[in-house]
Amino acid sequence: MLTSKQRAYLKGLANGLPALYQVGKDGITENMVKQFNDALEAKEMIKVHVLENALSSAREAAEEAAKRTGAETVQVIGNKFILYKRSVNHPVIEL
Repeated sequence: MLTSKQRAYLKGLANGLPALYQVGKDGITENMVKQFNDALEAKEMIKVHVLENALSSAREAAEEAAKRTGAETVQVIGNKFILYKRSVNHPVIEL
């Protein structure tokens, strides 16, 4: 569980991140979960854009993605969300 200080720190780091992934009408697929896990292991934090044709809201997609990847939702803002998961082999972000 992230503390409010850690969450605030991660939000600041995430400001400059581009949204690397998009969730569309198919929702969060198994392939997407694998891509999220690979990216989280490499970078520890990713930003995801939820398209307007998606059947779920950004908050719902963030909750599902976090649950399926074991990550923490840092922030949901508008149609984007940010996930964080500490890397097992290559820790990048020092909390």
